[in-house]
Amino acid sequence: MEDLLTQTGTLAFIGFILLVLVLLWAIPVRLWIEAISAGARVGIGYLVGMRLRKVNPPAVVRPLIWATKAGLGLNVGDLEAHYLAGGRVDRVVRALISADKANIDLSFQQAAAIDLAGRDVFEAVQVSVNPKVIATPRVAAMARDGIQLIAIARVTVRANINRLVGGAGEETILARVGEGIVSSIGSSDSHKAVLENPDSISKTVLSRGLDSGTAFEILSIDIADVDVGKNIGAELQTDQAEADKRVAQARAEERRAMAVALEQENRAKVQEMRARLVEAESEVPLAIAAAFKEGNLGIMDYMKYRNIQSDTSMRDAIAGNEDDPQQKSK
Repeated sequence: MEDLLTQTGTLAFIGFILLVLVLLWAIPVRLWIEAISAGARVGIGYLVGMRLRKVNPPAVVRPLIWATKAGLGLNVGDLEAHYLAGGRVDRVVRALISADKANIDLSFQQAAAIDLAGRDVFEAVQVSVNPKVIATPRVAAMARDGIQLIAIARVTVRANINRLVGGAGEETILARVGEGIVSSIGSSDSHKAVLENPDSISKTVLSRGLDSGTAFEILSIDIADVDVGKNIGAELQTDQAEADKRVAQARAEERRAMAVALEQENRAKVQEMRARLVEAESEVPLAIAAAFKEGNLGIMDYMKYRNIQSDTSMRDAIAGNEDDPQQKSK
């Protein structure tokens, strides 16, 4: 009997301990005391309701304590609603405190909208108070004299709180500055003028209002470095000359091929004419024989024809000997 009572007492004690732990979890007494001591009005029932709504009480109450100590009249309901919407309550409250100390007009609704838009509102306030410098990548451009210049610019920007929602980011700023550098260098008559006065690039780019539609305000654009690159103009002229050379070679090859074809055609015609001549000469004996049979050619006429033929052959031989020195020596 005594053992049963002992076991019952032990189970009751364990149950009591568990009940106390559950109550301490459901009712964050320590957090409630912190809020009361800091002057933040949060009821114990509201903290229990936050547990039931699956809200982490420290994530809402502690930022409320910071805001109360900083003199900001924030409502715990607004902070809880922002938490339930997926916002970062601590970053929003820190941003509001920094903006208040820096005399920047920033309301809770505006800060919450910026946070829910995916931007770091606390960092935005810091950049608004303390501008930051972003460096562009190496931007290559060519002046009118054909010399390539490679420039690097440092852009000092300050966050524009009113345009953080819907405004373009740093990538747009860098892209616009790079485009302005290319345009400014390209409009220069000589690369030497750019090297002598690099401030002309920054002044030209800064005057274009590149920060319109962005979440930043450009304070200054400084050319950090300008290097001389390739002689693009000379390379283009060399490439053009090489291309012209290839075109001329192609045209010359075309004319040579046409000449070769014409020569081969002429040779074929000559060979054809020689073949016809040989064919015609082969018919001469037949014609002479036919003339003898028909009585149109006598023996004296034939002898006269042979004498003329021999005389012609002799003249051709003599003419050939006169033209050929080797035949004369023989």
